[in-house]
Amino acid sequence: MPQRTPHLYLGHDRVGAAVVRSAGTPRQDERGTPIVLVPGLGAPGYLLRTLRHCARSGPARLLDVPGFRDPGGPVCPETLGPLADTVARWLAVVPRAPVVLAGHSTGAQVALHAAVRAPERVRSLVLLSPTFPPHLRRMPALLGALARTAVHEAPDVVPAVLPSYLKAGPRRLLNCVRSAQADAPEDVLPSVGCPVTVVAGERDALCPEDWADHLARRATTGRALRAPGAHAFPHPHPAVTADALAQSRDGWP
Repeated sequence: MPQRTPHLYLGHDRVGAAVVRSAGTPRQDERGTPIVLVPGLGAPGYLLRTLRHCARSGPARLLDVPGFRDPGGPVCPETLGPLADTVARWLAVVPRAPVVLAGHSTGAQVALHAAVRAPERVRSLVLLSPTFPPHLRRMPALLGALARTAVHEAPDVVPAVLPSYLKAGPRRLLNCVRSAQADAPEDVLPSVGCPVTVVAGERDALCPEDWADHLARRATTGRALRAPGAHAFPHPHPAVTADALAQSRDGWP
């Protein structure tokens, strides 16, 4: 018998002077280890399928940061540092227990830095298609990898991210990308004490296999997994993604 997906609610959590929006399971259902998802480039829509699959087995939340489509406006700047600060502050005041923190794409870098800022609030860390390997920290190389990856993406990922991208505008999106390109996650990972899982799509030139393996080796306790699809694999393959997250929720090694 297929599992029933719980009703998702829209939450508004005050974190200091800001109010962070999120989608997730009802508060009364939040028993056990929550899974918290951080989207890439501030576009949470493509992770809703993964959120629904995660919610079948336990509490789950998808953060809308920086909140490009929030009627109140973005809760923080779109660059890496403020995003990580916001996620770390949310982790400190909202979940009732340490979480499985998972970020996708540039959101993986945000999640990584948030885990360093709030280590006591993160039980395990999952990096989904983490960006950017050193050779993609220059724009011409990045554009080439983006083109090679785009031909393998599921077509319906575009309407899932486009509303957020349009609301953000090209300047803010470019700020986010440049901030992520200036980061070196391989140097940050040794500071993470919890188990780390790195998941890369099989057709993803933005997060190639050797980069994912390298990041996993940089962690104190790390592993690398493969997923079908390209960079945005959580959208067409939410069950596979949710299974990797559930393994981290259940505890490994």
